[in-house]
Amino acid sequence: MDLEEDMEVVGTASNGKEACELAERYLPDVVLLDIRMPVMDGVAAVKFIKENTPEVKVIMLTTFDEDDYIIDAFANGADGFLLKDLNGDQLVQTVRNGATGQLILPAKVAAKLAKKVSKVLAIEKANSELLNGYNNKLNLTDREKEIATLMVNGMSNREIAYYYNLSEGTVKNYISIIYNKVGTNDRRRVITYLRTYLNAIS
Repeated sequence: MDLEEDMEVVGTASNGKEACELAERYLPDVVLLDIRMPVMDGVAAVKFIKENTPEVKVIMLTTFDEDDYIIDAFANGADGFLLKDLNGDQLVQTVRNGATGQLILPAKVAAKLAKKVSKVLAIEKANSELLNGYNNKLNLTDREKEIATLMVNGMSNREIAYYYNLSEGTVKNYISIIYNKVGTNDRRRVITYLRTYLNAIS
């Protein structure tokens, strides 16, 4: 890169700790960090650099394109992520782009990141639908919620009746209604379902 008129290499490091020290000392426009480094790996190093010198652009350079590396690098502030199979001209241009603040994301990496985000969104959607299902379909009354809470806490029908000063028959009627709403007479399954439901609406 020293052969490029608009670039100067101000320092090279043999490990992540040295890279952090050099970044603080020279405040370069761009830092290229390897993911796998001794003493301090690239993910920890990018976190340190972005926390202490946020104006420095950091591009992760690695042969490893696993999802976790991509997520961790960006989560800790990386401005780009490159695989080592690109040629020298591409690397030089990438450094130029990084210096101007352009996000560096090769197609292969972008595809992996998109797949990861898609999975997260799918999980969030499923959870949202599940919670909406609990709220809209079970539809317990306030008294039924109170009894459901005591059931989840392990109280027997007799104990629940005593707690609310109700007859045991009345409590059985409430519990029968709860069973019908959940859709099973298996008390353990009902309690498991109610525990999730009560956590969802709390």
